[in-house]
Amino acid sequence: MSQFLDAPPAGQKLTDYDREHMTLYLRLLDSARDGADWREAMRILFGLDPESDADRCRLVYDAHLARARWMTEHGYRELVRESQRPKPA
Repeated sequence: MSQFLDAPPAGQKLTDYDREHMTLYLRLLDSARDGADWREAMRILFGLDPESDADRCRLVYDAHLARARWMTEHGYRELVRESQRPKPA
């Protein structure tokens, strides 16, 4: 499991953190879409116990889910632009 911050870096630019945590974002979006309990997502995806630190866990979950949603609305555009740039020879 990769290291994560309590809240991903904010802003309108795609960050290295976003790139490193793309799989986590996708799994969060899937779990939210499927109606999974946020506490279960915390245990499975972050390895945190929401019973021992519910406030922190909720903050981590909400912040990362919000960033994942931002990626689907805005951040993906930067990924598309990057993929269309010519590769150096």
